[in-house]
Amino acid sequence: MKYTLTACALAAITLLSCKENKTNEENTPMEETTAMDQDVNANEQEEWTVLFDGKNMDGWHAYNGDKPTQWAIVDDALVLTPAENRSGSENLITDKEYTDFELSLDWKISEGGNSGVLYAVEEDKKYNEPYATGPEIQVLDNERHPDAKAGTTHQAGALYDMIPPSENVAKPAGEWNTMTIMINHKENMGKVTLNGTEVVDFPVEGDQWKEMISKSKFADWENFGQAKTGKIALQDHGNSVSYRNIKIKEL
Repeated sequence: MKYTLTACALAAITLLSCKENKTNEENTPMEETTAMDQDVNANEQEEWTVLFDGKNMDGWHAYNGDKPTQWAIVDDALVLTPAENRSGSENLITDKEYTDFELSLDWKISEGGNSGVLYAVEEDKKYNEPYATGPEIQVLDNERHPDAKAGTTHQAGALYDMIPPSENVAKPAGEWNTMTIMINHKENMGKVTLNGTEVVDFPVEGDQWKEMISKSKFADWENFGQAKTGKIALQDHGNSVSYRNIKIKEL
C-alpha cells in the first residue's frame, strides 16, 4: 500500500511539473523570442547606412565636379532630368569609397531609357566617365532601348557586357524595381538580385575576373575593374531615371 501511495504521489508531482513546464514554454519563451526578434531587427537596421533619405543629396556629388545640377529630389526620389543642349554627362557619385558591401536601392527608368549603378569607381580628372574604371550593373528599358537587342549582357540587371541576367525579371519602364548588389572580396563573390530573384553571380577578382574582362569591350581598358575600393556611381546616360531607398551595409 505504501508503494502504491508513493507511486501515485510521484505521478501527481510529475504531472504537475510537466504542466508548469508547459505553461512556462507557452509564455516566457514567446516573450523572450519577441524581445530577441526586436533586438535582431534593431541590429540589422544599425548595420545599414542610408545613402539617400529622400530629403537631401548629402554624401553625393557630381563626378569630377561639385554640386549636381541635373539631378533633383522629386517625391522622395533622386531624379535625373538631363537638360537640353547640354555638353557632357553628370553622373552622381558617393563622397565615400567602399570595398566589401551590400547595396540596396530602387530604380525606375524612363521609356527608352538607359542608366546604371557602378561600383569601385576611381574619381580622377583623367577619366571622363565612371565606367572607365567601375563595373556597371545595367539599368535599362528592356522593351524599347536598342542596347537590349545588343545581347543579354546589356539588359537590366546584367554585369554590363560580361554576365547576363539568368532571367528577365525587370519591370516595364515607369515602374519601380528593387535591386541589391553584393560585392565581397573576402569570398571573391559578387551577386545581383533584381525584384527578389538572384539574376547574376560572378567572381570579383583573380583569373576568372580577368578572363571575363578580356572577353568584353573593356579588354583594352587599362584600369577597368582593377580597383578593389572605390566609389559608387549612378549613371547619366542621357535619359531620365529615378533612384530611391538607397542604403548600404559594409561587409
